[in-house]
Amino acid sequence: MGEVRRVDGNRPWAPIVGYSRAVRIGNLIEVAGTSSTTRDGKVMFPNDAYGQTKYIFEEIERAVHELGATYNDVIRTRVYMTNIDDWQGVAKAHGEFFAKILPTSSFVEISRLMLPELCIEVEMTLYLQD
Repeated sequence: MGEVRRVDGNRPWAPIVGYSRAVRIGNLIEVAGTSSTTRDGKVMFPNDAYGQTKYIFEEIERAVHELGATYNDVIRTRVYMTNIDDWQGVAKAHGEFFAKILPTSSFVEISRLMLPELCIEVEMTLYLQD
C-alpha cells in the first residue's frame, strides 16, 4: 500500500476532531473538507461563495504540493454549499482552477456548515501517475 504522509489540518478544531488536511497513500491523495478559515479560525470572505471557493482552492493547492502533487493530478472535486443558488460563483472559481483539467465534480446543497459565515466546503481526490 505504501508510506502514509499527512498534511496537518492546522485549524483550532483539528486536534479535537482528529483529522488531517490531506493524506497520501501511494499514488492516492484524499483532501478533507476544507473551508475558508485561517489557522486561527477566522472566516475569510464571509457569505461570499466565489471568494470562499477561490480561497479554499488556494489552501488545498498548498497542501497537495506538500505531498508532491499538483492540480493536474485532481480526479474529483466535491463542493458542498449551503445555498445551491450560489452555484454560478462557485462554478466560476472552479473553472479558474480546473477548466483545462476537467476532474469529475459534484455540487451538493447542504443545510449548514460549522460556522454561520461559511457557505462552501470542498473535498478532493487526487491520483498521481507513475
